[in-house]
Amino acid sequence: MEKTLFILIGPHAVGKMTVGQELAKMTGLRLFHNHMSIELALKLFDHGDNEWHILNETIRRTVFELYAKGDFPGLIFTYMCAFDMQSDINYLLDVIRLFEENGSKCCVVELCADFDERIIRNRSENRLKHKESKRNLAWSEAEMRKNSEKYRLNSFEGECLPFKNYMKIDNTNLSPEETARMIQRRFMGEG
Repeated sequence: MEKTLFILIGPHAVGKMTVGQELAKMTGLRLFHNHMSIELALKLFDHGDNEWHILNETIRRTVFELYAKGDFPGLIFTYMCAFDMQSDINYLLDVIRLFEENGSKCCVVELCADFDERIIRNRSENRLKHKESKRNLAWSEAEMRKNSEKYRLNSFEGECLPFKNYMKIDNTNLSPEETARMIQRRFMGEG
């Protein structure tokens, strides 16, 4: 298997981590979901503090460099991208560049789902198990609503995005396994 970076993007509770868990089972790649660094940083600093940002980004950058330059088959990373913020697109392109410069194939998968379905998923046992900061459901749902109004968390249909290997999946009515299988078939020709 060619060394591969999968980046799963989409709004809150769309299923990035859960699909990533299934994709990890199918491919043998490790999953580095965005809350792995977020939750650690939150144990030491308040969200949004400069120190929180520094620690969160330092963890991510270190993991990316180790996997991009190391003898690993690849990595799965999840990220909530604001499509109306060029800095978020540039961040993804920077991560992709690091992996491509080190011989990796990079694949971006955008997930989208109906808001009501995402509210249900926000309460799922798996999500709450792995994302301690989401356990305050009132706060978490308010944050989902606020960010969904403030940012564009999915691309427009037909929007030209700067990713070579890209697909968009509406997983409102798909299981995580079905979604991961679609990704695997598209980019690895397996399944």
